[in-house]
Amino acid sequence: MTHVARDMTASKPARRSLTPMVLVFLCTLAPIVAAFVVYMNPQWWPADASNYGQLVEPQRPVPAPGALKLTTLDGKPFDLQSLKGKWLLVAADGAACPESCARKLYITRNTHASQGKNVDRLARVWFITDDGPVPDKVLEAYQGTIMLRADPDQLARFLLARDAAVGQPGLAQPIWVIDPLGNLMMQYPADADGVKVRKDISKLVYNSRIG
Repeated sequence: MTHVARDMTASKPARRSLTPMVLVFLCTLAPIVAAFVVYMNPQWWPADASNYGQLVEPQRPVPAPGALKLTTLDGKPFDLQSLKGKWLLVAADGAACPESCARKLYITRNTHASQGKNVDRLARVWFITDDGPVPDKVLEAYQGTIMLRADPDQLARFLLARDAAVGQPGLAQPIWVIDPLGNLMMQYPADADGVKVRKDISKLVYNSRIG
């Protein structure tokens, strides 16, 4: 009887340790975690990692719908947080869209279109800061741009980090970038060079592991 029990014990397969599997999983995950941590801390970026755009510090999260009420051109409410997961190229201006406005929309459209296989990782948004009609030529030229009407004061608290000012003239100047995590993280000047913006965004999206 003892001999049989010994044989049965000897025939049981040894339990395999999960340690190697866990170590492989952690090694796979480590670069992604490291990239995310470094991205969220621009102060750690190398000194020679130059961007054409100016980093927004601190980054500001996209407001909830109650703090930034948006509507589509046909009056339907829109939640900007629904675009999380994509890089957003953002501009703001009045509905009439003068030449300076059209130039920003042109830059965002061309920057978006030039991303090749990464094109689906981006979207472009135009915040319209009044109730005027958008010219047909603008609607036609910038199809694919998400056009949203926004209260300029609410928008300024997000994009400019400041309270109400008459007309909010600062809104009509820069081009902004919102990352896939929903954080406002970069701003380009009013007279931005379209080629430099395109190259900057290409580099940013190519090197990013998010979105």
